[in-house]
Amino acid sequence: MKSQGFLAKKKAQPEVIHNAGKARLGRADALKLARSATKVIAARGKAVVMFDMTKNPPTDDELLAALLGPTGNLRAPTLRVGRTLLVGFNPDAYASALK
Repeated sequence: MKSQGFLAKKKAQPEVIHNAGKARLGRADALKLARSATKVIAARGKAVVMFDMTKNPPTDDELLAALLGPTGNLRAPTLRVGRTLLVGFNPDAYASALK
């Protein structure tokens, strides 16, 4: 809900919305999605981790530790802005990606 409120304030309209409760993305899907991006920003609370997927790509284990929740599925919310993938909600990360 925080991410939806943030996007509404910025007047940003998502092109596609997937319900994570109905269509879960596991390890392979999460890796495929992340590897298709040039930058991955993962937030857990106030902690934010940024991966440059072209210059210094992380290992699968590093990437999965940031992307997957305790159920083993891709964490929500996940947002793709151009070639940047945002996982989890952090207002500063969202603001920089939506510039």
